[in-house]
Amino acid sequence: MPVTRRTSTTAAPAGLPSGGTAGVRAARSVLRAAQRARKRFERAEVRRFTGRTRRRRIAWIAGGGSVALTFGLIIGAAYSPLMALRTIEVVGTSRIPAGDVAAALADQLGTPLPLLDADEVKTELSQFKLIQSYVTESRPPGTVVVRVIERVPVGVLAGASGFDLVDSAGVVVETTPERAVGYPLIEAPDGVDSAGFTAAAAVLAVLPESIRTQLDSVTAVTTDDVTLSLLGGERVVWGSAEKSEYKAVVLAALLVGHPAGTVNEYDVSSPDSAVLR
Repeated sequence: MPVTRRTSTTAAPAGLPSGGTAGVRAARSVLRAAQRARKRFERAEVRRFTGRTRRRRIAWIAGGGSVALTFGLIIGAAYSPLMALRTIEVVGTSRIPAGDVAAALADQLGTPLPLLDADEVKTELSQFKLIQSYVTESRPPGTVVVRVIERVPVGVLAGASGFDLVDSAGVVVETTPERAVGYPLIEAPDGVDSAGFTAAAAVLAVLPESIRTQLDSVTAVTTDDVTLSLLGGERVVWGSAEKSEYKAVVLAALLVGHPAGTVNEYDVSSPDSAVLR
């Protein structure tokens, strides 16, 4: 009886040729082609990523270089002769000639504004005893403004050579042979360094001009016994310098309601309960 043999065949995977040795070689060729294509793709990705990184790095370098260049130009201009001091403007003076202040700082002319010597400016301006404080302001390209606050006189002290017009710190603003009009005589037996002078000057510093011009003198020995004398001889018992602003308001109201000449004494030492005598 004849025997029938059945031969089993296996299909080649999709995309690969089939058929013995030739099929294997063809499959290897396809595989190598795929590997080459993969390598080309990877190289292209590397080049694309590297190019992007390079462009980003170039952009950062260019930006940083622009900033550095700009900063260098600014610094160079600031310290160049273009920014040298050429004009000194002085404002706020009345008793001090502005030209004298500018002349005292003339050594700074030609110096770049950022290099002005603040210590030297302070030394030169300290020669002016009437300057209480000052600030300087640079105005490029070549101007400095000096804003001066002068000492404000509050009264006069009798001295051997005349009358000294002084501020609240006891600094002499001006000396005249005759007593300056409109300023009271400060009587502090222990001098400008005493507690009495300090208290009297503190009171005068807060008085409005309408009251200060009516004063003849201010007397104080201690911090608690300030007494004002008006031009007509009336007395104002002030007490200590505490609450002086409030006491000034109360006294101003009393002088309106009870003008000088109608009473002998105004007592504002306790401003909430002022007394007339």
